[in-house]
Amino acid sequence: MRIKLVDEQCMPYKKHEYDAGWDLKARITEPAVIMPHKVLTVPVGVMTEIPNGYVGDIRPRSGLAKRGIVAQYGTVDATYRGEIRVTLINVSEEPYEIVPYERIAQLVVLPIFLEKLELTETLSETERGAEGFGSTGKF
Repeated sequence: MRIKLVDEQCMPYKKHEYDAGWDLKARITEPAVIMPHKVLTVPVGVMTEIPNGYVGDIRPRSGLAKRGIVAQYGTVDATYRGEIRVTLINVSEEPYEIVPYERIAQLVVLPIFLEKLELTETLSETERGAEGFGSTGKF
């Protein structure tokens, strides 16, 4: 996958060879505070050329999530060429300071379904049927 850096200090990386996602860093020049129950959108200094048939999935980092800072899930389409931005949400009761180049999210690249939708009047039967939320936990 091809990438272009807006800031050389923002090179995405994986700590371990077989990690699913590349860590993304905050491209900010000074600390930014996220107040409790507020959001902050942060550029990550990376532009991508994700191959057709794949999608970039923005996900939270567990290290920040345990502090109450969660990256909102996002989608980076194969056709997008702008700088990736991550929206962070502070779900804690305390302000949190994001420092320049802190790892704030991860990018996981996944294959996607690209077939056309087929409109129909009926769907095939399954054991689950139309049972929804919580239905798989029934005895």
